[in-house]
Amino acid sequence: MLLTISIIFLISYIIRHFKSSTRENHISNLDSKVDLLFNTLNNIQDKLGTNINNNTKTEEHLKNMGERLAVIDKAQSTFDQLTDRVNDLQNILSNKQLRGAFGEVQLENLVKDFLPHNSYNFQKTLSSGNRVDCIINLNHPHGPICIDAKFPLENYRQYISASNPDEKKRFLKDFGISVLKHINDIAEKYIIPGETGEIAIMFLPSESIYAEVNIKLEEIIKKAREKKIILCGPDILMFLLNTITGLLRNASMNEAAGKIQIQVNLLLKDLERLNDRVGKLKTHFKLAQNDIVEIDISGEKVYKRGFKINSIDTYKKAIENEKFNQINNK
Repeated sequence: MLLTISIIFLISYIIRHFKSSTRENHISNLDSKVDLLFNTLNNIQDKLGTNINNNTKTEEHLKNMGERLAVIDKAQSTFDQLTDRVNDLQNILSNKQLRGAFGEVQLENLVKDFLPHNSYNFQKTLSSGNRVDCIINLNHPHGPICIDAKFPLENYRQYISASNPDEKKRFLKDFGISVLKHINDIAEKYIIPGETGEIAIMFLPSESIYAEVNIKLEEIIKKAREKKIILCGPDILMFLLNTITGLLRNASMNEAAGKIQIQVNLLLKDLERLNDRVGKLKTHFKLAQNDIVEIDISGEKVYKRGFKINSIDTYKKAIENEKFNQINNK
């Protein structure tokens, strides 16, 4: 629009100027004006093209910016959800009962993922009246193995958050005392001669806590071994459960092999009994065969005697017939 108006304006100006002046005096001015017109038009066209290109780029930038804002909004929503979940997890871990339930649920999930459903029980009450989180039903000599989940988080947090070396040392000692108390409780409650195995497992649901115990509390680990308590984090428990799965499989195979051996022995006895009966049957067949031979002999004798008897009867009948004929002739 602006380009059209400018062109019309310049052409009108040139025409008016040309009419008011003679051709001879202003021919050079006309040429200069025409050149100026073309230069002006070219400048205007260049500026308009630049503005159009700038507008296109601006639209592209705005579009990209809108897409990036949408991604940022989505990321912000995901971050908000993650924050809510973290807050929920912190609320769970701050409550002792909920924290215990969290450890039990994690323990149940690991056990269910690795072991056959008929090889374990949850929350089983032992003869002592104590209820264990999980018991794995292994046959003797291993015996059933009890697993109890413990989560000593308060003392661990105090130890981790302490900045003063003296406080860190004191909180580490308190952390070790709390872990040792759990070890003693498990050894006292869940190792019962004649009912459970000789060892028990203390499950720590946090790998960081388990690692800190193994690295910083070596004396506690030694005391746990003396009491036959095995400390496990999630990864170690997975490995241990996988090993127990192999033991269960071997026990099942051994049990099946024992049953097969019993059946094989019974089969051998049946074969032996069958062999005896076949031998007796052969003896009966031999006796029967002898009896048949004797029966054949007796039958032959009877036949011969019958033939003789039949011959004797025929001779007498012939004599009687001859006498009868003689009488009739007289």
